[in-house]
Amino acid sequence: MDQKTHDKGLEIRKAVLGEAYVNNALKNSDSFNKPFQELVTEYCWGAVWGREELPRKTRSMLNLAMIAILNRPHELRAHIKGALTNGVSRDEIREIFMQASIYAGIPCGVDSFRIAREVFAELDGKA
Repeated sequence: MDQKTHDKGLEIRKAVLGEAYVNNALKNSDSFNKPFQELVTEYCWGAVWGREELPRKTRSMLNLAMIAILNRPHELRAHIKGALTNGVSRDEIREIFMQASIYAGIPCGVDSFRIAREVFAELDGKA
């Protein structure tokens, strides 16, 4: 493991997803999944998110579309919050899910909009 890339990834991961979320993921790691957590932190967050060719807002927008299409609701919830942190507006999130619905199917859109509304309600204190 490249410690510098890992540390950079940990900083970015916490900035995007929130320190509590990341700390919980790391706290709950064990000998089985700790190597996976290290891989995610180093390569996903350090080596890719750490590149400067795309701003974090753009990376978040791409992630929302891809995660919605892949039908990963837990990750979508986390990345909706991260996208808001990175400056993606609720209107932009709506448009991302509209686009994904056309290319990936209406069920993708139904689930994505439902999850987004739940996240928005939670953040607005209405959950």
